[in-house]
Amino acid sequence: MDTKPYQDFAREKLGFEFHDINLLVTALTHRSYVNEHKKHHTLHNERLEYLGDAVLELVTSDFLYRNYDQPEGIMTAWRAALVRTESIGDAGYKLGYEPLVRLSHGEKMGTERAHAVIMADCFEAVIGAIYLDQGYDTAKAFIEKHILVKIDEIIESDSWRDAKSYFQELTQKDFTETPTYRTLKEDGPDHNKTFTVAVYVGKNIFGTGTGHSKQDAQTAAALEGIKRIKAMHKKVEKRP
Repeated sequence: MDTKPYQDFAREKLGFEFHDINLLVTALTHRSYVNEHKKHHTLHNERLEYLGDAVLELVTSDFLYRNYDQPEGIMTAWRAALVRTESIGDAGYKLGYEPLVRLSHGEKMGTERAHAVIMADCFEAVIGAIYLDQGYDTAKAFIEKHILVKIDEIIESDSWRDAKSYFQELTQKDFTETPTYRTLKEDGPDHNKTFTVAVYVGKNIFGTGTGHSKQDAQTAAALEGIKRIKAMHKKVEKRP
């Protein structure tokens, strides 16, 4: 196969050349592609994903331990927010390797949610490939650049907390009210539905959210509610 696009990607986006470019090719090869091309391809990215996941967790844990004097529970929650599927999948999209990911025809036609998981899995596999080809320090630098830079935003926004539980804490403290969630609409076919949910405090809507499950939509609505309450707090603080 032509590995030039992968070499170009490594040089332009990662800042180095792979000694074994086939590691990067494998990192971006989904199992479905191998199943569809069994005569010519036998390697997919699941083993590299396994390795990359371990490196990602080690680098993230080490970073948090060295830079923050916080209890284990809080650092565990911060780490989970940094390495969750949405975070690393988003990092993958921003890196721009999506056109290089090899999928079966069926997976190419999959849902947005399925593609997001694949992009996250590929990100971990790329970490594994970098670790094997370039060593720990280069893999660490890659993780610092694309994942650990998000820590300030995660702490500031409180997105590391369980959004629904935290929003309930805020509403009970500020309004002596427990929030309620109502589904406003459902769109799309059964296999790929999108839900829109509103969260109410009393009779007032404090946030709306969408997601591929009611739980995801409720979480998104709660996050909006948290932002609104924090904005209200800031206005109070600014008053003379």
